[in-house]
Amino acid sequence: MSENYYGEATKSATMRSWALWQMLRGAGFASLFVVVIAVCLGVIWGISLLLPAESKQAPSPYGALEIAAPLIEHV
Repeated sequence: MSENYYGEATKSATMRSWALWQMLRGAGFASLFVVVIAVCLGVIWGISLLLPAESKQAPSPYGALEIAAPLIEHV
C-alpha cells in the first residue's frame, strides 16, 4: 500500500510541476532584468551627483527645434 503512495507521480502532477517551474523561471528572468535596469539608472544617477553644478545649467539642446513666435507690437 505504501508503494502506491510514494510511487510515480501522475501525468497531470508532472505537467503542473513543469508549468510552475517554467513560470517561476520566467519571473526570475524578469526580476533580474528589472534589477539590471535599476542598477544602470542608479549608476547614472550616482555619476550625475559627481558632476559640478555648472554642467547641469547648459542651454537646451532643443534650441534649434524650438520655433519662437515673432513679437507683435501693438501700436
